[in-house]
This record gives sequence, structure tokens and C-alpha cells, in this order.
Amino acid sequence: MSPPLHRGGSRRWRSPAVRALLAGAVSAVTVAAVAVMMPSANAAASTLGAAAAQSGRYFGTAIAAGRLGDSTYTTIAGREFNMVTAENEMKPDATEPQRGQFNFSSGDQIYNWATQRGMKVRGHTLAWHAQQ
Repeated sequence: MSPPLHRGGSRRWRSPAVRALLAGAVSAVTVAAVAVMMPSANAAASTLGAAAAQSGRYFGTAIAAGRLGDSTYTTIAGREFNMVTAENEMKPDATEPQRGQFNFSSGDQIYNWATQRGMKVRGHTLAWHAQQ
């Protein structure tokens, strides 16, 4: 003869805290299992820029023209990003250091560096409180 069943189950499972803990554990196991079984959308992406490009986006950074001679700086920027903008080289005080005298050489350096590598270039703000 089998032992009698306890009506309503064990009291330890009735506690809201225990039920919440169990629900959380089941959720965590489910999420982990799905994450392991589902191929990641970024699995093939090897860089931040490549991962962004997979979904039609770009991932950019600000570049300083004075740092374009630093190979570590440019290697990382060229590898990880697919868009750049100038740090300060395209702001008014850099492009017109004196009234009527224009100088776009630093901005051009950044633009040329980026486009030679197939990167997008975003302009910079034309009005900035500290650089007029």
C-alpha cells in the first residue's frame, strides 16, 4: 500500500519568498539555456564597428588630428570604429582662428584619414559655448 498523500503539498513551497526564489531560478536557467542554444547576432562580428554594421548602425569615436601620428591610437580607431568625428578641429575657433582667415587643414586630415579607410565622417557642432 502506498503512503497517504499530504493534501495541498508541502508547506515549504507555499512561502512567497520560496516561490519567488524558485521562479527566479527557473527563469535564470531558461535564459541561460536559450542564450546557449541561440546563435548570437553578433557572433560573426569581430569589432565594435562590425557588430554595429550588422544591424545597419555605425559605431563612432572622436578623433584628434594631432594624434593621427600615434600608431596605437590610429590602429585601435581604425579597427574598432566605422565612423569618426573631429574632437575640436571642425569647431569655429579652429576653422577660423582669426576673423576672415580660415584653416581647414586639421579637419581635412581627419576627413581624409577616415574616408581612406571607408569610414563615415560626422560633422561637429557649429556653435559651442566655449569655442567661438
